Amino acid sequence: MNSAKLPIVAIVGRANVGKSSLFNAFLERREAIVTREAGTTRDRVTAIADFRGKNFWIVDTAGYKDPNDDFEATIQEQIIQASQDADLVLVVVEAGVLCDDDHKVATLALKTKKPVLLAVNKVDQLSHDTSYEYAKLGITNITSTSVTQSRGINQLLEEIVSNITHVSKKEKSEKIRVALLGRPNVGKSSLFNSLLSKQQAIVTERAGTTRDVNRASVRYKNKQIEFMDTAGIRRPGRIERGVEHFSVLRSLAAIEEADICFVLIDSNEPDVSQDQKIAGMVKDAGRGLALLISKWDSLSEKEDFDYDKLIRQISSNYEFVAWAPMVVTSSITGQNITKLFDLILSIDDGRKVKVSTSELNNWLVRTVREHPPAGLKNRLPKLNYIVQETDNPIPAFKIFGSQTKFIHWSYRRYLETRLREQFGFFGNPIQIWFIEKHEAHRHGERPKEKAD
Repeated sequence: MNSAKLPIVAIVGRANVGKSSLFNAFLERREAIVTREAGTTRDRVTAIADFRGKNFWIVDTAGYKDPNDDFEATIQEQIIQASQDADLVLVVVEAGVLCDDDHKVATLALKTKKPVLLAVNKVDQLSHDTSYEYAKLGITNITSTSVTQSRGINQLLEEIVSNITHVSKKEKSEKIRVALLGRPNVGKSSLFNSLLSKQQAIVTERAGTTRDVNRASVRYKNKQIEFMDTAGIRRPGRIERGVEHFSVLRSLAAIEEADICFVLIDSNEPDVSQDQKIAGMVKDAGRGLALLISKWDSLSEKEDFDYDKLIRQISSNYEFVAWAPMVVTSSITGQNITKLFDLILSIDDGRKVKVSTSELNNWLVRTVREHPPAGLKNRLPKLNYIVQETDNPIPAFKIFGSQTKFIHWSYRRYLETRLREQFGFFGNPIQIWFIEKHEAHRHGERPKEKAD
């Protein structure tokens, strides 16, 4: 998966039409999806899918609806936000049930001026296809689907990817974009202001350029850094009526725009799973990451405060991004605020590390010799050679071999750990693809002698 800017597909519709079922069906039929590793806590609300070489985010809005809200306010805010941050809107209705709420959803979706698709779901419940009746909603691209019968899912994915190919990749820029992410009231805006006050040469400051994202650029050591202060991401069950319904989508758009993300963790609430989910979104998007333990001043004077215990606890919670640096901060006292600028430059350097093919293959020989891959189902994978993708914005590697589909996820983690030990890549995720040697020609590579 390339870490360029990915299109965002928002699934919208009234309750109980099958939005979440379609979301899950898309992931079942993907050709690739971000690897799930042990220790990662994740809500299945956002995910990166890859259908026939086209990557895109899918966002299931079902998790954001407050059942106490009236429909009008809820769905209207969802569609309005989708118009700003999504690249395609997928409206879902239930076959055989056409009501006023469906008309409202379709009308609002069409007003976004974004590509809009219609999925008439649960057609298995009808004796005949009535999808033609839904043309009155005004959406011309209609697909009949049934998750239980695996009907129309691939066709719908085909329509999605054909309507998002126009989305451009993230353009190259000398500017380093840094997004400040986290739940509400963890100190993002205070940090944003503190970072600006530490630098005298503010290049630009623009409030509200993107809804609920404040931006300011500073120059540090001849590098231009743009900070983005994003809206807080609430837990789905606690999202309130109004503009916070799509806070996840807004912040996801900021992650896609950023090069590096600072995820703020309130030192008074170090065990909130939502913080881990945000870090997981950053990892999935292939962005640089640092964990900032905020409001440190509120703990430092407590008599029963145990610094080492808290750090161990947080480190354990974020083992799935163990490569991300962790910094304690306080916007009140200014603790470690100035150090964040050098941290940004270090993470930026880490994502630009390029390793020669000869160095990589010497490393692979040693690594495989010390610990060969065991594989699964009594299959013994062989790793032949490795190359780095030079046009990927983060460290990404292709390892060619045989029986690679039987490599256990733990061995992938082992290789990543050894890569970091040898070459660094500070503060950045690493992408590794295992590819069968006979498919090397499809990736522009010639077959080479095996490394083991």
